[in-house]
Amino acid sequence: MHKQQDTSSDDVILHHFDKALVWDGFKQLVPLSLFVIAFGAAFGLAAAQAGIDGNMAIAMSTLVFAGTSQFAALDLWAAEIPLFTLVITVFAINARHLLMGATLYPWLHHLPKSKRYGVMLVASDANWAMSMQAFSREKPGFGILLGGGLALWFFWVIGTWLGIYFGNVVSDPKRFGLDMVMGCFLLTMVVNGEKNLRMLFIWSVAAIASLLAYRFLPENSHIVVGAFAGGLAGLTWGYQTDAR
Repeated sequence: MHKQQDTSSDDVILHHFDKALVWDGFKQLVPLSLFVIAFGAAFGLAAAQAGIDGNMAIAMSTLVFAGTSQFAALDLWAAEIPLFTLVITVFAINARHLLMGATLYPWLHHLPKSKRYGVMLVASDANWAMSMQAFSREKPGFGILLGGGLALWFFWVIGTWLGIYFGNVVSDPKRFGLDMVMGCFLLTMVVNGEKNLRMLFIWSVAAIASLLAYRFLPENSHIVVGAFAGGLAGLTWGYQTDAR
């Protein structure tokens, strides 16, 4: 009985987040978010060059908050293509969020629906990786997920605004090697992140499914297939854990 009470108490701590934890998460992601400004500026400039109104571009960054998808949407904006094609393209690029949700499932499913979907609104690669690292060390991670996401979102919007009016300053972030920052950061998170059978199972299923889709299915479909496969693997393992 005593052991069960301790486990329950640990669960409460892991699922807890308040203003202080959110603020701490915000501050932790500020250094990385400064690099996000450069990509936001590049998007703002590209949007202006595509003839999109500045207010609309800022609204897109505010409401969508999906850098690569927003660039893809710009590429298709002027083309005469069906809306369905645009939606599928954006969905494919963001399909990795299915895998993010699967890996966060053991902690997310304890939250009320309002909080569960609320924190996921600002989930992105960086704050997801840091929150997973916190959970793997048995520390609360939702403060990082929400606070860090708010930091990334805020600086992305600021970068978009700067790009619209001062975009020529950083028209090509890759030229300065800024495109490597996020990759190096995520690689560090993976090396130092959670290592257990569940994580190995999820990533293995996602990787195998993605490689098979890359070999046998249409171009770019491997992103969606890998994300779906990893997401289903995570949900399956999660339900089995709950059943036990």
